[in-house]
Amino acid sequence: MATTTADLSSSETVRSIFVTGLQNAHALEKEAVQLMQRQLERFENYPEMSQILRTHLQETEGQIRRLDDMLHTFGEDRSLLKDMATQFMANMAAAGHMPMADEVLKNTFANHAFENFEIASYMSLISMAQASGYDRFVPALEETLREEQKTAQLIRDQIQPITQKYLMREAQGLKADR
Repeated sequence: MATTTADLSSSETVRSIFVTGLQNAHALEKEAVQLMQRQLERFENYPEMSQILRTHLQETEGQIRRLDDMLHTFGEDRSLLKDMATQFMANMAAAGHMPMADEVLKNTFANHAFENFEIASYMSLISMAQASGYDRFVPALEETLREEQKTAQLIRDQIQPITQKYLMREAQGLKADR
């Protein structure tokens, strides 16, 4: 017997999975804030990447507010444990790149991968919202998805220029790592 969308929208299991997905996204965005803040503290010679991060940091704060609003609709809150764990992981990841001579390259690659992970997460959340009958959340989730896609593209567009700038600075004996 096939399960229909109507069956899913009345399912407490699907609702629970959606709420957990929102909590996971909240934790992911808190991790993103930590990553961007650590990187902004360290980027010195790559203002193009700093600007992308500053802009996206503001967007991310809005994304967190949207997720909070959605969670409150369900009478739920973020998962403090998940938030703390992901923020700790973000700080460890940022610290892990600091001693590397090519810190800026590693951070650029990691940022691109992270944005694409977020894109997949929001695509999944949109599908969950539609399947569970919570279509009213789709516009906010789509707004976040567009922000993540835009940022991923901006970072992707900077991979070659930043690599070239890094190589040039290294060849000139200038500080290139950050």
